[in-house]
Amino acid sequence: PAARRYTQADDLIDDPRLDIVVVASQDDDHYRQILRALEARRHVFAEKPLCLQHEQLINIERAWRGSGRRLSTNTILRRSARFRWLREAILAGRLGRVCLIEADYVYGRWEKIVEGWRGGIPDYSVMLGGGIHMVDMVLWLAGERPVDVSAARGDVGSRASGFMGHDLVTAVVRFESGLVARVGANFASVHPHYHGLGVHGTAATFENTPTGDAWLWTSRDPHQPPEPVTAAYPGVSKGDLIPAFVDGVLGRGEPDVTEPEAFAAVSVCLAIDRAAVTRQTEQVQYV
Repeated sequence: PAARRYTQADDLIDDPRLDIVVVASQDDDHYRQILRALEARRHVFAEKPLCLQHEQLINIERAWRGSGRRLSTNTILRRSARFRWLREAILAGRLGRVCLIEADYVYGRWEKIVEGWRGGIPDYSVMLGGGIHMVDMVLWLAGERPVDVSAARGDVGSRASGFMGHDLVTAVVRFESGLVARVGANFASVHPHYHGLGVHGTAATFENTPTGDAWLWTSRDPHQPPEPVTAAYPGVSKGDLIPAFVDGVLGRGEPDVTEPEAFAAVSVCLAIDRAAVTRQTEQVQYV
């Protein structure tokens, strides 16, 4: 009840009593509010995406470097116990060499794009607005950055709804090491919300299924059952990345998502959106 309230975002951002600003507004407001907060020398924890255009990302990166402050974004799946278990298994070599990652963001919340504010953003990006969770997951698990992408998009599901974007985007992402990833943002199909993830390695394959179960396949023998992965999924809440971000601000460690990692995920999503328009392979333009 004693919290200060503001009717304008700028009044909050400009309040000199604040150290940290959390940006959780609509996607097309993020860029201006993040930029203003950094220029006011506030630390910024932002909902994804940081922005919607490459030029905006360049400006945010420049403002961050000039501010001396911390910046992170809420790609929350990094805190999922199941995916943290998976990353540790990859680093320990249990999957061998990873050759393919398949990652699908299945939205399952149709009303949010045809009735909510997302439907009011011209050419709303389902990759930046949702698929970025899986893009960040792929980069985090791979431990390297992709070099180029190709993509396709569709609007079959929402064609008669008034939604101004494309409700489906799927991309092939290529890494210098030879690793390939397929990443999808699927807002169109009838399916409950979930994060499809398959990590295929030379020693084992991990599979996160729509039923909430997960398996580690360690044999090509169809009669050999997989090992169950029991770590909790999703097992995260919206604000779970904030404590580590505050620790980073106070110099007690690094945020779960560092600034270069946040910039990289947006850069890959922007490349995917470009490739879906040009129908050509696009280089990822990192800031």
